[in-house]
Amino acid sequence: MKYENNILNKNIFDLINELFKKEKESKNPNYRNNFFNKNKENFVLTDDGSYSVKSKEINNKIETLHTSSGAISESFEKFINPLKFKNKSKISILDICAGLGYNSSAAIAEFKEKDLKIDMVEISKPTLACGILIPSPIPEHNITKKAIEDSLIKQKYASLSLQQKDIPENIKINIFIDDARKTIQNLNSNSYDAIFLDPFSQNMSPELFSLDFFKQFRRVIKDDGIICTYTSSAPVRAGFIEAGFHVGAGPIFGRKQGGTLASLSVDSLYESLPQNDEIRIALSDVGIPFRDINLNNNSEDILKNRALKRKESRHNTKISSAVKTPIFLTKDMNDEKLKRRVERNLSKMNIPSTTSKEAFFILEPEDSYEKKQTYQNNSRKRIIEMIKRLDIVKNNI
Repeated sequence: MKYENNILNKNIFDLINELFKKEKESKNPNYRNNFFNKNKENFVLTDDGSYSVKSKEINNKIETLHTSSGAISESFEKFINPLKFKNKSKISILDICAGLGYNSSAAIAEFKEKDLKIDMVEISKPTLACGILIPSPIPEHNITKKAIEDSLIKQKYASLSLQQKDIPENIKINIFIDDARKTIQNLNSNSYDAIFLDPFSQNMSPELFSLDFFKQFRRVIKDDGIICTYTSSAPVRAGFIEAGFHVGAGPIFGRKQGGTLASLSVDSLYESLPQNDEIRIALSDVGIPFRDINLNNNSEDILKNRALKRKESRHNTKISSAVKTPIFLTKDMNDEKLKRRVERNLSKMNIPSTTSKEAFFILEPEDSYEKKQTYQNNSRKRIIEMIKRLDIVKNNI
């Protein structure tokens, strides 16, 4: 099995593969039943009592797959609470990078009285297997465990049916163990009320945050559907906008910044993006999205191609992101050293100074900024308008 397709720490990755190999050979349930207690050092207890698992080493650092503030709490706060589904009797959810099954389990807990369909997508069998090895943080996780176990048995990865909880008739769970980019191309159009996007990070999996992947989201999501992701990354938000979505700020939990919500309908969103985020996405090279045109490129090439595109756009179609230059437009600056750097970057885009008429012209859409989004006044419209105005100034139109 290829380790590079997994985010799990190599120790736990190897231990899980060995566990299920022994289970298959011996048909002995004790290997699985005793696994967690024997290997607790590879799991991390978070503040709400739920367990996460250690990641592989990234930049000489081992992290966890969830925030230390609470793994299952993060699922409710970032992926369930933003949904406006009180009046829906049938709900369909696409859970991308389903991992341990926490996000799907939180959805079951919230919508268990409704007709609920969840399509879970996870490329890594050992990661899914972790979901059936850890203690369940909520009762509904046992339902997800049953679905995971059934899928792993079907894939001939697991061999024993040990999960006792039956899946209720009103809940349908499908599990796709494959690259999400392949899976999504075979899903029906206009079919999901929500998409949970929960890869480990954009630097590890930029292919799951690309503009081209988001175009598939636009195809499969309903007009009033909502996409939830934990990241506040500028290229991710820029990708959503270029793919045709409205974007808004998601809840803050366990991090300094909130996540991102996206929808084809602005009515499905809550708050606008922060003003400085809108400005940087619209005007700076940091707002260049990830690209994966054929949905088959590798992570390294996607990152390299974006870096090249950022370099090409800097001082050409975008203001340099150095020292967060665009956020100083229309502002008086007292720090002379910083001011020189900022205005040097601006001059290359035909903007004489931070307080020039060109600067005020470009940022004029932000004069109407409101935290609440409406059809007439929202983050998407303001960002697109600032992009147009920067082009006018740069090209002296």
